[in-house]
Amino acid sequence: MQRNRLLTPGPTPVPETALLAMAKQLIHHRTPEFRNVLAEVFETLKYVFDTKNDVVMTCSSGTGAMETAVVNLVPRGGKAIVLESGKFAERWRKIGEAFGVEVVRYEVPWGDVFDPREVERLVAANPDASAVFGTLLETSTGVGHDVETLGKAIQAGNASSGGKVLWVVDGISGAGAMECRTDAWGIDVLVAGSQKALMTPPGLAFLSVSPDAWAKIEANATKPAFYFDLLSYRKSLHETDTPFTPATGLVLALAENLRLLKQFGRERMWARVRRLAEGTQAGVQALGMRLVASRPGDGMTAAFFPEGVDGKRLLGFIFERFGVKLAGGQGALKGKIFRIAHMGIIDELDIISALAALEMGLAEQGIDVPFGTATGAANRVFAAKRPG
Repeated sequence: MQRNRLLTPGPTPVPETALLAMAKQLIHHRTPEFRNVLAEVFETLKYVFDTKNDVVMTCSSGTGAMETAVVNLVPRGGKAIVLESGKFAERWRKIGEAFGVEVVRYEVPWGDVFDPREVERLVAANPDASAVFGTLLETSTGVGHDVETLGKAIQAGNASSGGKVLWVVDGISGAGAMECRTDAWGIDVLVAGSQKALMTPPGLAFLSVSPDAWAKIEANATKPAFYFDLLSYRKSLHETDTPFTPATGLVLALAENLRLLKQFGRERMWARVRRLAEGTQAGVQALGMRLVASRPGDGMTAAFFPEGVDGKRLLGFIFERFGVKLAGGQGALKGKIFRIAHMGIIDELDIISALAALEMGLAEQGIDVPFGTATGAANRVFAAKRPG
């Protein structure tokens, strides 16, 4: 018998209060009781995302919200700039191409970041683009992109050309885990999902939408959307309702988690996740593992396996032996890296457990690593950076 520890960058562990909320008998979604829950959810999401803009909710994975952003903002045959740096940034391009969008692609190697000067140049050179699509936390590599600086580059490009190219950010993994000032950083649409830092099972997605984004959506009269038509969601939002049947159980669970997040505090949560990230990164580097990200994000860490280690076997061993579930690599990084989350209710002892399991997994493959190498490095970080 063992206790399983879920440390993947989605889904993440769900608090017991949310699990209990889903265990209760459902309530009807067209009632004052449920509308009160919706009102609380929408307002608290604004707090978590640090925005005064409208926040709408769809029943889908985060990818559904990404598609929603593309089809509502960019007309068929229109143009979009995509900042591509990993498996999930790549998704912006693929969605655009699927809907007949002309994609201007700025690609950097996986693990790298973008040059703001090049982003500014692209925006200035393409004033007819509807938006720049980027990522807060690239889950395939662990890169935390400098969304604030990129937003300033987009504004500078618009100033040069007289255009109005919007800034659309995939915050599915990052929002709620790492600093993201939606309004202050000029983000017109922020996309998020329920199963990451918001600690809810998969199935809900969210978009914060600025007034400039609404104007562009209104102008896109031929958008190929019915279920994902954001104008329908805005109409229902003003009635504290949803245009279609919501996932009521998930919404009730989300409401519990948002109360926890607001009570704990947005900035305090960002600091907590950063401390966990620093401890995790110290631990894996003490094992001789190189980080994938040139600019690591706070919500998760990705690292290369040491030379000679069978990564698939290592991850399988630590799950079967210790119940510690980490994620492997994707695409070109499959079998070469592992990914570990440190967001939501994941805590210091979860990280220490995972690092200890990694030490045992390396020993199982004959790698000479003194026990306590990774856990000791992480513990020194945790001891020096006490929770606020």
